[in-house]
Amino acid sequence: MTSPQPITDVVFDFCGVLIDWQCRAALDGHYPAELVDRIAADDDPYGFFRYEDDMDSGMDFADVYPRVVAEQGQDIARIFEYYIAHYGDALPRLIPGAEDLLRDLTQGGVRVWGLTNWSGETFHYAFERFPQLDALLGGTVVSGIEKLRKPNRDIYELAQARFGLDPARTVFFDDTQKNVEGAADSGWHARRFTDAQQARRDLAALGVQLGEH
Repeated sequence: MTSPQPITDVVFDFCGVLIDWQCRAALDGHYPAELVDRIAADDDPYGFFRYEDDMDSGMDFADVYPRVVAEQGQDIARIFEYYIAHYGDALPRLIPGAEDLLRDLTQGGVRVWGLTNWSGETFHYAFERFPQLDALLGGTVVSGIEKLRKPNRDIYELAQARFGLDPARTVFFDDTQKNVEGAADSGWHARRFTDAQQARRDLAALGVQLGEH
């Protein structure tokens, strides 16, 4: 079934959609492998992902760091400090097919944007490592800069106003279901991202014509 109105805009999450983010990629070879395994695990006992979430919400590293020291001890806090200082190393590559998808959309006259939960202090690494994203995207809303975050409705409304989006003509891709639901609640077409080929199929179902790479 095609969309009743032609799609004019596609908004992308970053990590897991455009960029392959791997916490352990910044730590491998610098710390014992068993320790890196624990830090990078989904049930990380050292809370790196929780502290990152705080930074994604707008907290400064300088405010988060004392909490890491108090809760995890100085040795783990120093590893977290190293991780944040070398955050670019945690971004080893683009998601396969993502750049081609962006190019095909823009060449077809569809505008492309970014909307990411990311610290304002580390987001610069994304465009430094992958300047083609900066060139292709018309703009990006970053949670840590705005002090708003997905899946709360206010960050979608901010992106909508800033980019001049018509919800009925906008598609959003995110790899996290609650963020997809937040966009849908804001009236956008929203799809869970699994890979670039599935995104192409989702867009085709909405009437967006794309070439195949």
